Amino acid sequence: MTDAPDSYDDLAARHVSVRRILRLFTPYRARIAAVVALMILASAIGLAGPFLLRAIIDVALPQQDLSLLVWLAGGMILAALASAGIGALQIVQSARIGQAILHDLRVRLYAHLQTLSLRFFTGTRTGEVQARIAGDIAGLQSLMTETANELGRSLSTVVMTAVAIVLLDWRLAAFVLVIVPVTVLISARVARLREALTYEQQARAADMSAAVHETLSAPGIILARTMGRGPWLTQRFARISRDLAGLEVRSHTAGEWQWSLIGFALATLPALTLLVGGLLMQTGSPASIGTLVAMIALQEQLLWPFEQLLEVGRETRKTRALFARVFEYLDKPVEITERADPVIIERSRMRGAVVLDHVSFSYADGRGPAVQDVSLPIPAGSHVAIVGPTGSGKTTLGYLLARLYDVEAGAIRFDGVDLRDLSFETLSQMLGVVSQEPYLLHASVAENLRFARPEATDAEIIAAAKVAQIHDHIAALPEGYDTLVGEGGSRFSGGEKQRLALARTLLRDPPILLLDEATSALDTQTERAMSQALDALSKGRTTITIAHRLSTIRDADLIVVMQNGRVVETGTHKTLAAAGGVYAGLLAGS
Repeated sequence: MTDAPDSYDDLAARHVSVRRILRLFTPYRARIAAVVALMILASAIGLAGPFLLRAIIDVALPQQDLSLLVWLAGGMILAALASAGIGALQIVQSARIGQAILHDLRVRLYAHLQTLSLRFFTGTRTGEVQARIAGDIAGLQSLMTETANELGRSLSTVVMTAVAIVLLDWRLAAFVLVIVPVTVLISARVARLREALTYEQQARAADMSAAVHETLSAPGIILARTMGRGPWLTQRFARISRDLAGLEVRSHTAGEWQWSLIGFALATLPALTLLVGGLLMQTGSPASIGTLVAMIALQEQLLWPFEQLLEVGRETRKTRALFARVFEYLDKPVEITERADPVIIERSRMRGAVVLDHVSFSYADGRGPAVQDVSLPIPAGSHVAIVGPTGSGKTTLGYLLARLYDVEAGAIRFDGVDLRDLSFETLSQMLGVVSQEPYLLHASVAENLRFARPEATDAEIIAAAKVAQIHDHIAALPEGYDTLVGEGGSRFSGGEKQRLALARTLLRDPPILLLDEATSALDTQTERAMSQALDALSKGRTTITIAHRLSTIRDADLIVVMQNGRVVETGTHKTLAAAGGVYAGLLAGS
């Protein structure tokens, strides 16, 4: 649940401004100007009707001039036809502009999220991110298409009609237009009420999206069934849904009594106008019957767009809450950035030498340093294993090597170049990562492997799969490499997913391979076979293995033992086992 509306006011003031919203429309200003011209033209043509009606009542009918009556009636029909045709064209163009702006905003938000560090995603629910990209931007659709269209059309109609009312009879016009400030003030008050409610409503909708994402996935269903918590999860979902339904009702009904007063005032305006017109007939300059009828017609033409204009004002304030949620994410600082002139290393010149130089790093949870003053040279082509008890900083060191976080002190260098100076493309080519929780796309096996190298041939894919000891299993499937892996790879076991992830990484043929417990889900026989394959593959390649199972790293050139974020021992398996230190303790407990 989000904070109270006061917190929302601070958020909106910090992230949203009229200028910032208008900047979204800037690339389309020429097309918007054309749409505005169409709106003004349609409104101007539509105003001809009441004046032609006055001429019919005051001239053609009293004089029984049939020819003039035909021309005037024909003019009213043509004006209505032209106004409708121009209005339809304007609606089509407005919809195209609105969708183009939404597309730009959606892609811009997605691209920005792609640049954020792992810190953001470990602290944010996936359902919340999805809600902002899908739900909040979808909520802006009415503003960008229908609301913007209604705003322009209603505003031009109201202005043109107000001018026409003044030209008909300024005395009646003064009476008609006096209610405008009152209705605007009431509408603005209602809009403020609904804006804060909309922000809270969207936040609760994000809670629902997160609940669905977490509990209606394959792992979520397994957890609920095995723990017998299905009914409790249903009750929790019902509570979120009930809160959301209550907010929906409050959002749509807040200020409804005030809005009813506006509707009452506008509905009684024609009757009051006739009353005032009757009073004017007692003066020396009465209004003609034709003027009164034309005035009523113009009022009818004014009231609908004026009501729409007030409604647009309310909706615009509500969508400010959606902009606040979208802009809040767009304003998240990008922690991992590429230099303006990054270092690019050609693939043929990459050696794979790694140096950690007094590296330190802390998470933002206040628990102290996760990695402290780690220095370690890793020669090109060597195999280094990093081990240690849970919480020793091994995985964090892997994150730093992949530049998922930036070091806070010291430096990490690949081939003598600081990671922060390398281009993103060079870094992705130099380092291949296989994590202990591999992620697979909901696509075919071949598409998952080609994610690493879209241009890879079938032969190259098969070769990588063979090295990862997964080809025979894939080939035995009815659809082979066209088999759909399921969401998150749900159709494959943990060991099979690890081997698929390894094959995907090997397809890039990186000079540095980082294995973060990449064989933890393999059975002993498969692990032995893949270890032999990796040994063959590691020739000429730098391999960094983060391991809990010490049996997988006995043959490493160097074993680095970490504890409490520091390197406490280094050496080979034999020397460390004999030393009786931390490594020997881990070995005894394995």
